[in-house]
Order: sequence, then structure tokens, then C-alpha cells
Amino acid sequence: MRIGFIGAGSMVGAIVRGAAAAGRDTSGFLLTSAGGASARALAQEIGAAPCQSNDELVASADMVVLGVKPHAVPGVLDELATPLAEHSPLVVSLAAGLSLARLEGLAPAGTRIVRAMPNIAAGVGQSMTALAPGTPVSAQDLEAVEDLMGAVGRTVVLADKDFPAFVGLAGSSPAFVLTFIDALARAGVLGGIPRAQAVEIVTQAVLGTARLLQAEADSEAAQGRPRTPADLIDAVCSPGGTTVAGVVALQRAGFSDAVVRAFEATVARDRELGA
Repeated sequence: MRIGFIGAGSMVGAIVRGAAAAGRDTSGFLLTSAGGASARALAQEIGAAPCQSNDELVASADMVVLGVKPHAVPGVLDELATPLAEHSPLVVSLAAGLSLARLEGLAPAGTRIVRAMPNIAAGVGQSMTALAPGTPVSAQDLEAVEDLMGAVGRTVVLADKDFPAFVGLAGSSPAFVLTFIDALARAGVLGGIPRAQAVEIVTQAVLGTARLLQAEADSEAAQGRPRTPADLIDAVCSPGGTTVAGVVALQRAGFSDAVVRAFEATVARDRELGA
């Protein structure tokens, strides 16, 4: 399958580099970018082919990934109306805030569109990516997109209406996690540990905890119900111990409520942007 990428920014770069790192043949990738310089550089890096124009790319690709900023998507789809209608590639949009209904309204009738939302961790192959297929999209189409995005992490298929919630859970939440890491590392400095070392310690603790939880979920089929986050909290909270004292302090300070409020604010803003 020949895959074309319109735009060669950080997210497209993460996807194509992830595909290359996973051993995928990237010689069939096609790239364009505004001005062309970034597409040429990225193409050379991964052994792909830069295209002279978006029209040329659409005419040659089986799948077209829109990696431009959301405000640029309407103009790009309008510009490509004729080649999209003539060649009928599968279209994958990475644009935040643009619903499937909006995308399908901008593209020629019958265009197969999958909405995809990776997050910042795609850059290290650990993205959580949501996919929402449009009505004309076949199971084979969706499998091809899952294969591509699986090169940079895990994927989940959601209804388009659930994308605002996904933004809160995975699109914006890396910033919440980083805020927690920063705050706890600063507390470590307060406790006498040098800043860089405190960040390293907290980062590994967060990473290890996340992997523990993933291991629990992945073992569900073999071992029955996995332990939940609440179960694991209970497992490390000895009666009268240090951990339960810290957990109670977090709850008294409104930690859980603050997390829910951050989620709700993110969802509300995403809906405003997509209105």
C-alpha cells in the first residue's frame, strides 16, 4: 500500500519514523509539505519519496494522511476535491477538533475517511491513538490504519462522539501527568534530592506503575479479572503506613476532584473548538 502524508511536521515525523523503526518498508511512503523542504528532508531520512504537489500525491497513494493544522484542513480538502473524487484514496485525518461529519462534508461525497488522534508519546513509539471510521470505511481500510498507527503505540476504535472524552483521557493528559511529575520532583528537591535526580526517580516510578497496570490488563484473558488501579492502591497501602498517609493527604487536598475538573475543562474546550 502506498501511503501519502500531506504535511511533514512533528506528528507525521513520529509516525513515519515509528514505521521505519518497526521494520516497515517506507519506500512506498509519499510526502509533501508547505514549501517542500521538510518533506524532502524527512523523505531522505526514511528512504521515502517527496512529491512535487498534493495533487500528485493523491493520484499516487492508496491512503492519504492529512497531517496539517486543523485550520488548514478545509482549504486542503477543497484544493484536492477533484483528485480525491477521481482516485478515491482512503483519507486519514490527524486534525484535532474536526468531527467525521465535518470532514465528510468537506470532502467529495463517498470519500472514505478515518479520524485518528495520536498523542505526544508517538514520538517515542508509545502513543495512545483513537480511530473513528466513517460509514463507507471497510474493515480492511480500518485494519490498514490500525497497522500504520500501531507502529507508534496502541490504538483503540471509538465512536466519533467519544473523541472529546478521548482528548481528556489521552490527548491532553500527558500534560497532566507531566504536571504531576514536575510537582513531585520539586517535592523531592525540598526533601534534599537534586532536581535532575528527582525527575529521573519520579519518571521511572510513573513509567513502572503504568507498565504494571498494563500488564494487569494484558493478563486478563489468561488469569481472569485484572486488578484495577484501586486494587493496586490498596495493595501498597499498609495500615498506618507511609503510602496511605500520602494518599489520604492527596484526597483531602482535592486531588481526584482536580483531575476530574481538568478532564471536564479539556472536553468542554474541545467541543468549543469543534463547534
